Amino acid sequence: MAKTTSYTGKQIIVLEGLEPVRKRPAMYIGTTALAGVHHCLNEIIDNSIDEALAGFAKNVWVTIHKDDSVTVTDDGRGIPVDRVPKYNVSALELVMTKLHAGGKFEGKAYKVSGGLHGVGASVVNALSTHLRVEVHRDGKIFIQEYKRGIPTGPIKPGGKAQDTGTTVSFTPDAEIFQDGISLNFDTVKKQIRDRAYLIAKLSFHLVDERTNQQTHYYFEGGITSLVKALNRNKITLHEPITIKKASPDGGIELEVAIQYNDGFSESVESYVNVIHTVEGGTHLTGFRMSLTRAINDYAKKVGATKNGDDNIIGDDTREGLTAIVYVKMSSQNLQFEGQTKGKLGNAEVQPFVQSAVKEGLDTYFEENPGDGRSILEKVFLAAKARLAAKAAKDAIIRKGALEGASLPGKLADCQEKDPAVSELFIVEGDSAGGSAKQGRDRKFQAILPLRGKILNTERARLDKIIEFEELKALVIALGMGIADSLNAEKLRYHRVIIMTDADVDGEHIMTLLLTFFFRHLPYIIEKGHLYVAQPPLYKVTMGKNIRYAYSDDERNKIVKEHGMDLKGLPNIQRYKGLGEMNPEQLWETTMNPVNRVMRQVNIADAVAADQVFAMLMGDDVPPRKRFIQTHAKSATLDI
Repeated sequence: MAKTTSYTGKQIIVLEGLEPVRKRPAMYIGTTALAGVHHCLNEIIDNSIDEALAGFAKNVWVTIHKDDSVTVTDDGRGIPVDRVPKYNVSALELVMTKLHAGGKFEGKAYKVSGGLHGVGASVVNALSTHLRVEVHRDGKIFIQEYKRGIPTGPIKPGGKAQDTGTTVSFTPDAEIFQDGISLNFDTVKKQIRDRAYLIAKLSFHLVDERTNQQTHYYFEGGITSLVKALNRNKITLHEPITIKKASPDGGIELEVAIQYNDGFSESVESYVNVIHTVEGGTHLTGFRMSLTRAINDYAKKVGATKNGDDNIIGDDTREGLTAIVYVKMSSQNLQFEGQTKGKLGNAEVQPFVQSAVKEGLDTYFEENPGDGRSILEKVFLAAKARLAAKAAKDAIIRKGALEGASLPGKLADCQEKDPAVSELFIVEGDSAGGSAKQGRDRKFQAILPLRGKILNTERARLDKIIEFEELKALVIALGMGIADSLNAEKLRYHRVIIMTDADVDGEHIMTLLLTFFFRHLPYIIEKGHLYVAQPPLYKVTMGKNIRYAYSDDERNKIVKEHGMDLKGLPNIQRYKGLGEMNPEQLWETTMNPVNRVMRQVNIADAVAADQVFAMLMGDDVPPRKRFIQTHAKSATLDI
């Protein structure tokens, strides 16, 4: 690389206006994948929500259009359009075209706001091919349009207005979002639903013109309703515990809702001014610390524990815990770590939340001793299981079973040592495992056959999982450990592929494996390492020509292409199991990267996934029965 001969002031470049956003969009919205498009929509919705938090808007309408543009309308006050003397431009144009411009910094226009940095509307504008704002206020309609953040002209009058509010329509720029700009309806629905729970008595209306789907949300109960929704299909131990507290100066308002269920997984979500803080922050840290302390203090008070080594730890209090931690703060004091507002950084919030939650729980346990006892029984059971799991794990480690040097004998490992190019096929049965071992590319493909149905891990603790031979072999083969001993850097394969028969038993085994990964190794799903193989359903033979079909429609298409119909019955073999294919066929159809079809497993909505797994794989029968009765007619039976 040639050296730069000089470094002078001429080489210093200042990006004007919204240029920095288009140059480095990920700095402002986190990613230029489809999630970035959803983030843009969130920014506009949150501006409307700020009007509701300020006490003006009662409705928010979101419409996804057929051309993938989107419109957000509220019935708030309307963005001001008067000229700002300092900048000699209208307030509307300033908000839409300048970074760090808005009414949220001094706390006069908005005491509580989801938009901190003043970049929301302007960033969306910069990353849109076209954006149109229509403001209704002072009995008039004002319109301004932009292309990639640049006004196409001054504000234009649009006639008389009978109401007030703001409408923003924008088309995300496909040059920026190269993975596509088509919003996912279910994702948008979740974004809106979460906000509806947080803001009582605000109505949301979502319409998707592409599919004619629509949904409406309005909740009276706030986060208490949300906790109940999260615990749907689960057996709860008590009614939700609600804690509300404001700081003496009114700068911080806290709402917490807590409810334990009889499950083993934790579901805790935190919010700041309707922003979902997915990475937590000081409010969540304060909550966790106070929860553990309050339960420990109550246990000592009723004589369930002493001051020795039998204290409950944080992990024990999280088993079966469902909670929402919601903080509202003055927007001028709000500090997030990172532009995408994923983690709250205000240090003063932690002690406030810690004190408020501790005080609230102490009072609740005093007034509701029955619920307090139920929670104690739950966490003591978790502590007992933790100690049993630790003993079981320690015993196995002492034998070297979880160490990488002692790979399971049934594993046919690959030669490649680079995890990035290595694949592990989890195969149902010894027969299919034998074909897969013979047909694979030994250089980068490893095979782990599993015998029979594996343990349902929806309600299994770590000690039971480690004792189950098939799951223990899988954990050892993956190499990254499990639970508190997990080390992501030691994952030996970056493509973990579930390959089961295309029948009812195969689907069941696949579901059991998905349950295991979702509940106990979610990292593999979150990082995009988990896949499901798609073996063909049919082998269609016409003379010397052999084709494989992966669905009934594909089979019919192949037959039709050769001028026949199913009544003509060319030789069609329906594969019931992987073992029916010889090694060459299995390689050609299912394992060869050139030809194969695989589905990547991801979690679009963790809450919905949690509820589905709890319903389908848990102990509570009535919700599962209702689900089966409701969907029985739409089921595809392979008998």
